[in-house]
Amino acid sequence: MRKILLEVNHPGQVHLFKYIYAKLVERENIVIVITKENSSIEYLLKNYNIPYKIVGKKKDSLFQKAFLQLSHNLNALKIVLKNKIEIGIGSSITNDHISFFTKMKSIHFSDDDENIVPLITKYSYPFSDSIVAPDSLTFKKFPNKIISYAGTHELAYLHPKRFTPDVKVINKIGLKQGEPFFVLRFVALQGHHDLGHKGISLDQKRKLINFLKSYGKIFITSEKPIEEEFEEYRLPIPPESIHSLLYYSKMFIGDSQTMTTEAAILGTPALKCNTFAGKLSVPNELEEKYNLCYSYLPENFNQLLEKVEELLKYNNLTELWKERVSKFIEEKIDVTDFMVWFIENYPESNRIVKKDPNYQYNFK
Repeated sequence: MRKILLEVNHPGQVHLFKYIYAKLVERENIVIVITKENSSIEYLLKNYNIPYKIVGKKKDSLFQKAFLQLSHNLNALKIVLKNKIEIGIGSSITNDHISFFTKMKSIHFSDDDENIVPLITKYSYPFSDSIVAPDSLTFKKFPNKIISYAGTHELAYLHPKRFTPDVKVINKIGLKQGEPFFVLRFVALQGHHDLGHKGISLDQKRKLINFLKSYGKIFITSEKPIEEEFEEYRLPIPPESIHSLLYYSKMFIGDSQTMTTEAAILGTPALKCNTFAGKLSVPNELEEKYNLCYSYLPENFNQLLEKVEELLKYNNLTELWKERVSKFIEEKIDVTDFMVWFIENYPESNRIVKKDPNYQYNFK
């Protein structure tokens, strides 16, 4: 039995850890989940029956984030000391800092190239004990801390062993099975790593919707308030149903990194448009090695529209993408089982994988 602290910083991390959490608890480990005030995170945690503690508030500006980080660390430290926590897990600067001052070991689960998250690379990674990351990522610093695995964060919850699409979601959006529809996702780009980046503009949204509406129904999910002119396209289902919707959709288009990867792994053609295009190793691998998604800079938006038009002409689009996903799954591991083993057996697991990186393929 291990005593574990899990910090969740983003709604996507609830999905990442929900099966890992369930397995760890099922195996009689003690897992305490902490997060900052966030309605989306809290909604999902409650939906999946995951108890949690609030350790602070989330802010948008870098100055506010830095100022509040000290209080987050202090609140989390009290939990660690009171409960004699052995291991901290998550994509967590808080866990990393606490591990420096206590006996707790910090396992940092990363899915970003280090140059994309310079603040994490500078202020978090130096304090972590291990950095567990997809093998497509680029790391130059801290080579002794890196544990690479064949997979992605999204595969932890979308692997066929974990995820079964709910066909009833089709009826919930007012369609019949087989009717084409598109999912569009627009994000706020307010993370510490999003500074200076942009996604799809208002005018480009108009062009995209005007182009797509003759091919099928359109549904929009947005991190920021949906513009009034697009209100009719608002997605009418709860967040926990989004992956089933992505699975059955004709195509995904947006400026979200995570949802682009999710759609691609689910076998849905995914097109992303933002200034991160071509700069991120995980979507680059999905695009260049497995031909599951496409990325475009905002100034090349017309090329995105041309690719959408090209794909819509395919007679076997769905079948082709399912074949490509099968190849992807075949070459990857069961990320959830691997992470549960790694956490439960840490630090011995760290030594095992360092000595024999292929050990991970026992988790298929």
